[in-house]
Amino acid sequence: MDALQPYLPLLVNALRLLAVVGLIHAVVTRQQVYWIVMLLFGALFGGLFGLAFAAVYAYMVLLPAARGGSRAAGQVVARGVEALKPLETRIREAQAELEDSDTLQRRADLAALQARAGRLEEAQSTLAPLLSGIYADDPVVLLTSAELDLARRDPAAAEGKLGHVDLRSSAATRTRTLTLLAQAQEAQGKAEAEATYRQAMAAATTEEPRARYAAYLVRQGRREEARPVLEALAKTEARATNLYRRQEREWFQLGRELRREVK
Repeated sequence: MDALQPYLPLLVNALRLLAVVGLIHAVVTRQQVYWIVMLLFGALFGGLFGLAFAAVYAYMVLLPAARGGSRAAGQVVARGVEALKPLETRIREAQAELEDSDTLQRRADLAALQARAGRLEEAQSTLAPLLSGIYADDPVVLLTSAELDLARRDPAAAEGKLGHVDLRSSAATRTRTLTLLAQAQEAQGKAEAEATYRQAMAAATTEEPRARYAAYLVRQGRREEARPVLEALAKTEARATNLYRRQEREWFQLGRELRREVK
């Protein structure tokens, strides 16, 4: 122990720096609150327990992320930057990418962008080659096709397709599927829409389910129930990183509009 004494200050500083890095990672990747609280404690005050927690976080979260998640993290950042571009610019770029290489993902991405721009016939034409054959049951195709069905005001068709999506494939797929399913059920006046919105909010990867659920409550005339949901959304926006705030700006904006409405 005496031999380690000269190195203890260096070790403490290294663990404190690890706590800071872990805290930034936990906030950006929206880890559980207890991780953030303990890492904040370690970063600000040090202490044996806080620094030990930083080491545990590094072992359990940071190292696995460094081994297998660096590509995924890069994709998250790329999506955030991509979302800042004007929609027509993104459509033109997606069309150029599809011409360069006709893949399932590129075709589905272009169809989704066209649908979002209100170019429904173009979106249907883009997606049509994927709706039969080996790609018909792919989650990307089903989600894109269901979104197009909703835009074309055919919620029953959307619900049918969403029922075939495997919710276990990824958290993002689960979030998107349940959000679209809740919208389809609401459009048909089905009572289970509320429960589906709540399911979508659990472990959601975006703010869309929460914002849409608040809007659903407002449309139902349940303003008092919508207020705490909107307050939670506002708190998330207040502590979000600039990148996440830009990435989710559509849903944060909807939350602000709804808060003004329920005052």
